[in-house]
Amino acid sequence: MPQANTRMSKIAQRRGEVFSTACPSREILNHVTSRWGVLVLVALMEGTHRFSDLRRKIGGVSEKMLAQTLQQLEKDGFIDRIAYPVVPPHVEYSLTPLGTEIGAQVDALIDWIESNLPKIMKAQQKRAA
Repeated sequence: MPQANTRMSKIAQRRGEVFSTACPSREILNHVTSRWGVLVLVALMEGTHRFSDLRRKIGGVSEKMLAQTLQQLEKDGFIDRIAYPVVPPHVEYSLTPLGTEIGAQVDALIDWIESNLPKIMKAQQKRAA
């Protein structure tokens, strides 16, 4: 088991203190894995979008929540926001290289969930009965 302990130790070192309430990675993890954060990242994996395009694409998100999510992801360095000086205002959102990296990770998680959805739903039905 010494080899397993060494591996776990290396993983713990790489992760930092994510289990600590004071760890800043927790806030970023919350931004990236929130319902709207996940959907924004995956939508932007397809390319640049305007605010109204994102709102239409992501069913159920309010303007306020979309704006907050975009601001958080921009602050974290995952999204670029470009505002063009025209009337009416024209703002575009796209992923930064860092955003593309995390977007790929989130996209893989969504793929896993969707490919295992029948098994998950079966387990939910079993537990509900």
